[in-house]
Amino acid sequence: MNKTFGVIGGDRRQAELARLLAGDGHDVCTYGLERWKGPGAGSLDRAASAGVVILPLPLCKGDGVLNCEEGAVPTLELFRRLRPRQRVLAGQVRPQQQREAESLGLTVEDYFLREELAVANAAATAEGAVQTALEHLDRTLLGLDCLVTGFGRIGKLLCHRLQGLGARVTATARKPEDLAWIRAYGYRALETGGLDGHLAGFGAVFNTVPFPVLTEPLTAQLPRDCLLIDLASVRGIEAAEGGPEVLWARSLPGRLAPRSAAAAIRDAVYYILLEE
Repeated sequence: MNKTFGVIGGDRRQAELARLLAGDGHDVCTYGLERWKGPGAGSLDRAASAGVVILPLPLCKGDGVLNCEEGAVPTLELFRRLRPRQRVLAGQVRPQQQREAESLGLTVEDYFLREELAVANAAATAEGAVQTALEHLDRTLLGLDCLVTGFGRIGKLLCHRLQGLGARVTATARKPEDLAWIRAYGYRALETGGLDGHLAGFGAVFNTVPFPVLTEPLTAQLPRDCLLIDLASVRGIEAAEGGPEVLWARSLPGRLAPRSAAAAIRDAVYYILLEE
């Protein structure tokens, strides 16, 4: 499989992705990657003319704006440079962008829907969350009471890592079967909607749920020195006046583990192309 790839926009993940693709012997053209200085860098038209165009994860950083270091590039403007016969792949594609692409006869395939990539991304996010906590805590995780809201891929992996470092882990879920799994793994279980009155003893809270789970009245119940890390793509923790500060730690794989994150995206792209 010898392809011409256009890698457009993104963070350090996409810069590493371009390097990996070039290392595999492919022709790579890029745009919007400040950290990529290899051959083919800098031209949007050239990158957009490649046989396979890889757009970032997430695709957008604003309403209708490409996630790109070169400034505001409307997704519709980018799509108008593409052709229906090209393979166009992107991560976390919003309905608006799918409609824009379809109106121009394009098909945008969401590589983040691949389970193998979602799991790899969750593992990197969990590891990055632990790293972020250690950088901001003035104490060890050993013996610390930690709360993880949400028990999806990230929540499961984060609980496992925290427990392995000696933390006392509590996890939340809404479904009875997830609460049963939380208890089976040896964690304390709380219902996500039933946190009121159960928050006074936590030293660190990690949110993985992409909607308000810890509202301001709930956040006010946490100790003032509690570390709050919001891992969700949409804020799930509301800061309370006089309460602990909230770290919104989005896109941790791209910031803390770009090489591993890029390798996972590359593998997902290869699988998609092999399944043509």
